[in-house]
Amino acid sequence: MDYSRNIKILTWQGFLIGFNLWSPLAVIYFAKVSGSYTLGMSVLAVEMVSAAIFEIPTGIFSDLIGRKYTTMLGNFFYALSFVFYAIGISYWFLFIGAVLEGLARSFYSGNNDAMLYDSLQKLDKSEDLEKHLGYIGSAEQWSIGIASIIGGFLYVFSVGLVMWLSVIPHIISFISSFWLVDTGTRSKGGANIYAHLKDSINNFLKNEKLRLLSLTEIIGFGLREASFSFRPVFISLLWPTWAIGIASTLSNIGAAVGFGWSGKIINKFKAINILLFEQIYNMIVNLVAFIFPTALSPAILSSTSILFGPTTVAQNSLKQKEFSDKQRATMGSLNSLAKNIFYGMCLVSLGWVADNVGPRLALITAQGLSVVAVWLTWKLFKMIRAEK
Repeated sequence: MDYSRNIKILTWQGFLIGFNLWSPLAVIYFAKVSGSYTLGMSVLAVEMVSAAIFEIPTGIFSDLIGRKYTTMLGNFFYALSFVFYAIGISYWFLFIGAVLEGLARSFYSGNNDAMLYDSLQKLDKSEDLEKHLGYIGSAEQWSIGIASIIGGFLYVFSVGLVMWLSVIPHIISFISSFWLVDTGTRSKGGANIYAHLKDSINNFLKNEKLRLLSLTEIIGFGLREASFSFRPVFISLLWPTWAIGIASTLSNIGAAVGFGWSGKIINKFKAINILLFEQIYNMIVNLVAFIFPTALSPAILSSTSILFGPTTVAQNSLKQKEFSDKQRATMGSLNSLAKNIFYGMCLVSLGWVADNVGPRLALITAQGLSVVAVWLTWKLFKMIRAEK
């Protein structure tokens, strides 16, 4: 079996999934179709909640029927969701599209990282996990950046053209799934899904290192992503509206470069060192930018994206080494479920604080709370150092 084919296809699929021409204009498009920004933003909320709801069953599905067919289903529902977005004749078409996209994301979550790990194991190249996770993440970030520029230009001429052109990469990605090679990693526990889920949860409860890894990622992700969602509001106070996209592009470029160099960076500095440094650097830079706002603040904030890739790869690498083979995708989905739920809580809380005291103070508060993630990472750092 040519398992190396999986690595190439997963990398190309990362690029194709990221090639969403209307992504930077999503809220504008959703608001135009639905008639209000409230309903437009609710489409994004539906997608996030749907992904969280479907996380566990799709993760179990991957462990029970195999990685290849789960990836195919994820690609299929991605393409279908974009068809509903493109039709977009009413809010309910957007709503269905959001539910389908959430379902697609949940099929991908946990499964694709597990498939990459399984493929490398078959090739006796498990030590290359960080490098290939970095390549896939970099491909997606470059894709997002390129698509944003093209989509912004085409949107001026035809909204419909932008929406329907965005469907094509997902169809290509679905077709490419037929060439994937199944790794044959399936649970042998039969159809007892509840027992399978129980085993996965028990592994989290018994493995202290995995608990710290998960808590660090969940809390860090929730606070970081909620802050990132609010960042354009802060930037609009310092830069003209037309320039807000530049800050986003800078972040995508930084993330793409970071992902591309992730393997070499982690090999040189070690995964746990990267995690700890990123947590501290991210908190300090954000606090400085928010407490002392200047015209340079948006550019300073974008600098944190360079470490996003190595940190993401380091977290995935450390988790994959702690996951059991039989429940690998299920455990990844459990982690993603918790991340999505906590992210939603942070988003709503940050919005409430912003409504009462203003966006800048809300962002400062979020960065202050991120000290919890730094403390957990420090505990994990000491545990890993003690094992050597």
